[in-house]
Amino acid sequence: METIDIVIPCKNEETNIYNIYNELKKQESRLRSEYDVDFNIIFVDDGSTDNTIKIIKSLSVENKNVKYIFFSKNFGKESAIFAGLKKSNKEFTILMDCDMQDPPELIIDMYKAVKLNNYDACGTRRVSRDGEPKIRSFFSNMFYYFFNLMTNLNLPNGARDFCIMTKKFKDAIIENSERNRFFKGLFCSVGFNIKWIEFKNVKRFAGETKWSFYKLFLYSIDGLTSFSSAPIFISSIIGVMCCLISFMFLIFIIIRAMLFGDRVIGWPSLVAIILFFNGLQFLFIGIIGIYISKNYVELKNRPLYFIKEEL
Repeated sequence: METIDIVIPCKNEETNIYNIYNELKKQESRLRSEYDVDFNIIFVDDGSTDNTIKIIKSLSVENKNVKYIFFSKNFGKESAIFAGLKKSNKEFTILMDCDMQDPPELIIDMYKAVKLNNYDACGTRRVSRDGEPKIRSFFSNMFYYFFNLMTNLNLPNGARDFCIMTKKFKDAIIENSERNRFFKGLFCSVGFNIKWIEFKNVKRFAGETKWSFYKLFLYSIDGLTSFSSAPIFISSIIGVMCCLISFMFLIFIIIRAMLFGDRVIGWPSLVAIILFFNGLQFLFIGIIGIYISKNYVELKNRPLYFIKEEL
C-alpha cells in the first residue's frame, strides 16, 4: 500500500480540524478502493492559542497516521509549510490549508496527474472569487499581473498553496533555504512538469481568516521582492527621468529670466513639485530599504522556527 503525506499548516483552527480530518478520511477511502493508497496527515501548528493543539493530539491518539509539529510560537505560515515539507518523507506530498477552502475532493484528480500522467506536481487555482470583496479581488489580480511581469515566472492568477508534489519536486523546494520564503513563487520557479487544476471559490467553512488586507499587502510585497529586483531598477529609471525633467525645467527658468526678467510667481506649484519629488525619494529609499532588510535577515541566518513538540 502506498502512503501520501498531507501537510496542513494551522493556527487557531479548532473549529475546522475535525472537519478537514473527516473529509480527508472520505477521500482516503476513495483512493484506497481505487489505488490502494492511504494518508499520513501532518498538522503543523503555528503557535495556536485555542484548543487546536489539544484536538490534534486527540486525533493522533485515535489514528497512528496523524502526525504533528507544534511550534514554540508563531513563526508564520511559510515556516510552517517548510517544516511540514521537511518532515514528509513519502513519494508524494500534498499541501493544503485547514479552512476547507481547498476542496479535498480534488485530491484524487491531483493524484492521478502525478501518478498516471507523469507530472512532477499538480497545483490548483481559483477561477472565481465569489463572496470576496471587489477591492480585494482587484488588488489580488493586480498582484498576479505585476508578479509575472517583473519575475518572468508563470504564476497563474488565483493560484493556491493546495498542491501535490513528487519527492524530487518537494526536495527541490526545500533546497531553497532562504529565510524570506514565498511558496507560490518557489513552486513555479523550480521547473519540472506542472499541471494546474481549476476550481471555483469555496467559502471558509468556519472561523475567521487570519489574513487581513494589510497582512496580504505585506505578504504580496514580500513575495514580489523575493523573486525580482525590478522595483529597484524601475525606481532608478524614474529617478533618472525626474533628473532630466528637472534639468530641462531649470534651463527653461534661466532662459525665461534672461528674456523677461525674474518674477516671483508660482509658489504653490513650486511647493507641489518639491513635495512630489521628496515623496518619490522616500518611496525609492523605502524600496531599497526592503531589499537591505531582506539581506539583513538572510545574513543573520537564524532558524526559521523552533519546535516545541513533535510526533
